[in-house]
Amino acid sequence: MSQYVVSIDLGTTNTVLAYAEPGSAQIRLFEIEQLVAPGEVAAGALLPSLRYHPAQGELADGDLQLPWPAADVAGLSQEVVGSLARKLGAQVPGRLVSSAKSWLSHPHVDRTAPILPWGAEADVAKVSPVAASASYLAHVRAAWNARFPAHPLEHQQLVLTIPASFDEGARALTLEAARMAGLASLRLLEEPQAAFYDWLYRQRATLAADLTDTRLVLICDVGGGTTDFSLIKVDMADGQPQISRIGVGNHLILGGDNMDLALAHLVEARMASTAGDSAAPTRLSASRLSQLAERCRAAKELLLAADAPDRTTVTLLGSGSRLIGGSRSADLTRDEVAELVVDGFFPLNETQEAARRGRGAIVEFGLPYASDAAITRHLASFLRQHAAAAREALGMTADDSTTIPIPDTLLLNGGVFRAVALASRLEASLANWRGQALNVLHNDNPDVAVARGGVAYALGQAGQAPVIGGGSPRSYFLLLDDEARPDKPRRAICILPRGSVENREILLADRTFALRVGRPVRFHLASSIAEAAAPQAGELVELQPDEYVQLPPIATVLRDSSATDARKEIPVQLAATLSEVGTLDVHCVAIEGAQRWLLEFQLRGDAAAIDGDTDTAAPQEAPMPAGFDAAIGKIDRIFGSRAQQVDVKEVKQLRTQLEHLLGSRESWATPLLRRLFDALIQRAKGRRRSSEHERAWLNLSGYCLRPGFGYTLDEWRIEQLWALFDTGAQHHKDSQVCAEWWTLWRRVAGGLSVEAQLRVLDDFAFNVQADDQERGRRPHTLVNGSEEDMLRLGASLERIPGNYKAEIGAWMLGQLQAATKAAAKAAVNKTRSGADAAGKAEAAQARFLWGLSRVGARQPFHGSAHDVVETAVVEQWLDVILSLDWKKVEPAGFAAAHLARMTGDRSRDIGEALRADILRRLAAIGAPANWSAMVREVVQLDQADEKRMLGEALPPGLKLIA
Repeated sequence: MSQYVVSIDLGTTNTVLAYAEPGSAQIRLFEIEQLVAPGEVAAGALLPSLRYHPAQGELADGDLQLPWPAADVAGLSQEVVGSLARKLGAQVPGRLVSSAKSWLSHPHVDRTAPILPWGAEADVAKVSPVAASASYLAHVRAAWNARFPAHPLEHQQLVLTIPASFDEGARALTLEAARMAGLASLRLLEEPQAAFYDWLYRQRATLAADLTDTRLVLICDVGGGTTDFSLIKVDMADGQPQISRIGVGNHLILGGDNMDLALAHLVEARMASTAGDSAAPTRLSASRLSQLAERCRAAKELLLAADAPDRTTVTLLGSGSRLIGGSRSADLTRDEVAELVVDGFFPLNETQEAARRGRGAIVEFGLPYASDAAITRHLASFLRQHAAAAREALGMTADDSTTIPIPDTLLLNGGVFRAVALASRLEASLANWRGQALNVLHNDNPDVAVARGGVAYALGQAGQAPVIGGGSPRSYFLLLDDEARPDKPRRAICILPRGSVENREILLADRTFALRVGRPVRFHLASSIAEAAAPQAGELVELQPDEYVQLPPIATVLRDSSATDARKEIPVQLAATLSEVGTLDVHCVAIEGAQRWLLEFQLRGDAAAIDGDTDTAAPQEAPMPAGFDAAIGKIDRIFGSRAQQVDVKEVKQLRTQLEHLLGSRESWATPLLRRLFDALIQRAKGRRRSSEHERAWLNLSGYCLRPGFGYTLDEWRIEQLWALFDTGAQHHKDSQVCAEWWTLWRRVAGGLSVEAQLRVLDDFAFNVQADDQERGRRPHTLVNGSEEDMLRLGASLERIPGNYKAEIGAWMLGQLQAATKAAAKAAVNKTRSGADAAGKAEAAQARFLWGLSRVGARQPFHGSAHDVVETAVVEQWLDVILSLDWKKVEPAGFAAAHLARMTGDRSRDIGEALRADILRRLAAIGAPANWSAMVREVVQLDQADEKRMLGEALPPGLKLIA
């Protein structure tokens, strides 16, 4: 080899680099130079995966000098990475970026947006999770290049490790971080496999003897931010072990960070109970809690060590001029830490109880931590999920299905297991389940094993070390039947057999498919580990209902650059490849020509807050009601390209006619709604024929595409619809057309990108703020919007920045206060006109209270959590709402409940004193129990509250998790 083999473990807690020199089989750790004090540089094997953003003037440039030129990929003028960042972050709250790796797998925020440190003050510089991850890689690259200038890191053979459970989105973002750091070419390797590669390499001389009695290895990797499980099967052939991976677990944001946070909650309560009258508020801010968690991490490691003292003191420093005098302390004992961490996170779980669903107590910092903190319950769920493969590996009969098969060998990895108490507890739990002790493979250093294992993996690929083979643990199939039935098998074609090796494409040469280009297409795939003998590629099989797991659909619109007919069908073959990290790549390959199309899984991105419709048929082939063809005929008659004699009355009656054919529109299922929208968008030009045509088209289109996301290919549909926005309404002088125009965009706002919502915001601002002179110069493409239209539209723009939402809310608050004054004035007028005025004022109060509750929501329906209105602003709104008479103004309680809704994230949640006031007021008016529940604890909305908040029911089959 002419290159160094280099492996980087980009960990939640620490980043580690290991390497082997060209031609050498010795794996070494790279000592990473980093700041350990202002102006002081030292080298260490661990680079804490932390950034600290100093305040202006806090540190001199000389204090941050490293042995290489400063070049922060995030573009900040000053930043501290590594050991010094940890020290400074423990002293100063709100400036430490931590757990960036966990944020990479968080689907409810924009992971490329500058959102970290989470919950920091406005004057603190922020970076994206991707940029933060890139900065650690860039630091390692600079340190390497300073030491080996003749062998730049970017030109070496690189391996970057990731959690086995990372989804496609998190993998892609990890690769993007590497590219930002100048490391464009590398391999990805699963961390549990890397840990096992490290053990294999260290035992390579005695491997056969060491694995003689091993059939199934469980790798349990619990790091700072994630918990990963993997199963490795061991077969003996000719006296040598044949090793293959057969199972990986689901992604769990659960690890040492959660333990530190649990201890921080305990210490916080203890500090509050001992504080005097002059103490700071009892509930710490998000940044102060993060600071306390870092202190508790050190206490945890001390008290779980083999030679731990009986107790230690945790001190939280004050801030500013009260740095010392404002400090507070509390003791933690060894027994308390053992009870909370060992028993809380590793209960014995003698009954092998599965992981519990629902929200757990440890929800903080905006991260979606696992709802059940018990790692042994998650482990029981994992083993149950892979029971069939485990029984086969262990040589158990299929009849023995009443108990979970327990692996005979265990490898522990991750910094958490440096604590002997935690390692011993997990070993004891598994031994208890199995009825006898497990063989525990020795991991001499869990902090660095993954980095070393990455090098061992690369050496193995070059034939210089043991390898984990076996290829795919599953077979993959293309499902042919439209829908799943619990009593019938499904026809399927095998596209990648079990045992297929990595990076080798399998072409289904004997199967030809007709690919529709220029139109939405949807493929359904499934995986199976149940078959005794794997089918061959291209083989037609019948899968029993309990034999397969359906994968997320592949949905896309494919383009043919050489086609004159954009909607033609062309003959293709399917080609499948198993990637190095166990993901499936599927291509359509044209039989004639060289065109290939990569088919990508529809992952949970913007639609992550949606539970999809359970109909598994393709949208073009989903079973439709009997009157569907006639309904399309009606739409074509009104909006189609052929000139037909259609009077105004028929246009106005289109909705009624569709309901006559398809049933009440409230019952129209999501597949039907989207098929109707597809018919409408194809005939969009027909809306221009008259104002009646445009009203009907806008109304139906918005209704059929609401809420703009959540179903296959909705992103593509939004693209088609958005192309119409800048042209405006054709009949813009018709007030009803204008109203329907804004109703359409309000209904589909959830599918609009940030850029699109900001564009809509421009028109919103004009309609709300423009004076008469400006309105006289209004372009005809800028559609007029009434106050009611703008209220509902403004409340729906969840993706715009929080400061813009605050401006919308300020307008709503002003309108609310004006309506409140009008209601008070009308109340003293006992005439009929006074009653009418009072009714209008009360209706206005209700509308603007609803608008405030939506625009200031602590938990958006489709927007990112980092774009909510600042808590202090919402608390000001709540003060105004509290001044109302809730018995007379019923919507006030509803609005207050939603603005005070508990998320578990201190950077978004209102203060405890204000929360208590709202709970008392809700109790005083006898408000529904679920209103108080959402203020008191983290809960999901029921259907009635969800409908009231959205202003409209969701389509049947879609449910927002909000």
